[in-house]
Amino acid sequence: MRKSIVLVFFTIQALFAQKNANTPSFEVRFFRGNVLPHTPDLYHLQGHPEGIQFNYNLQTHGAQEWHAAYNYPSYGVYLLYQDFNNRFLGHSWATGTYFRFNFLKRHLQVQTAAGVAYMNQPYDKVTNSKNKAFGSTLLANINIGLEYHQPLFHNQLDVSAGLLFTHYSNGRSKSPNSGINTYGLTIGLAYNLQKPVSNSPDTTKVKTNYREKLHYNFVFRTGFNESSVVNSGRHPLYHLGAYIDKRLNRKSGVQLGADLFLTQSFKDFIKYKSAAYPEDHIDPNTDYKRAGIFAGYELYINRLSLEAQVGYYFYDPLHNEIPVYDRIGLKYYWTPKVFSALSLKTHMFLAEAIEFGLGIRL
Repeated sequence: MRKSIVLVFFTIQALFAQKNANTPSFEVRFFRGNVLPHTPDLYHLQGHPEGIQFNYNLQTHGAQEWHAAYNYPSYGVYLLYQDFNNRFLGHSWATGTYFRFNFLKRHLQVQTAAGVAYMNQPYDKVTNSKNKAFGSTLLANINIGLEYHQPLFHNQLDVSAGLLFTHYSNGRSKSPNSGINTYGLTIGLAYNLQKPVSNSPDTTKVKTNYREKLHYNFVFRTGFNESSVVNSGRHPLYHLGAYIDKRLNRKSGVQLGADLFLTQSFKDFIKYKSAAYPEDHIDPNTDYKRAGIFAGYELYINRLSLEAQVGYYFYDPLHNEIPVYDRIGLKYYWTPKVFSALSLKTHMFLAEAIEFGLGIRL
């Protein structure tokens, strides 16, 4: 989970270390909803989670080029408390950063958030063996929200109502790790610390054609994970990627490439499967390596971008997972040619690893 803390650090640095005149506000939101079980062995974890979220929000007005490009979004930091109302799951506290994108003259807002969370009742073989959702106290937290906002009293106050989806997972850094998802209704109130100013796009900027030629990317990703066997031990992973990308316009780019997965925990897992399940006829010397091809999409914001990839294993001797994998994450461009990344690799809803990456773009 140290990698998630690094993500929060460089995201905060990317967001707040900018010279711009933004309108700050404090926000509070209450929510109540349901657990969304995605595997049959999680049905006993259902409940009606409720909680409260505090935000420190900065509304942009056009001092930076990307403000106008994204219809003057807002961004900030959040603190989220959640009571799962389930005796196996307990409570959680999460903190991180978010982007909020505006539609319908800022009445409709879509928020994406990422951070780290602390859970007070993780899996324990003796005291909490029913919690198959997460095996550690520190998890990654991802939230997606859709809200309708209505300003009051000359924009000094703002009331909101909407939907919130939350996801918690440790990226299988420790098993078990089925993860837990919740969805619910929210209602909130915001107070602007300053009088909002009018939007003022930077007219000194020369219009730029962002369409680019093909670029070649090479990225090394690493981290630690544990196989699905509880207490089998954490092992390093080394994931190598090579792909071409094509930036299409100011916001969008597409990718096509290949991955080589050297996930060390697979070595012991193969030996375990061959001994524990002889009916499956698994050779203990089965190659642990996997390789896949993928297509991806990148959303450029400023130096920060969002990345999503979907891949297919063309080499996977063990066939332990479904043949399709996906990856979502953040990238930060330190220079036009050097970037770092933090991503979550999953098979549908089941996480395999949190990856910290370093790459070059030629």
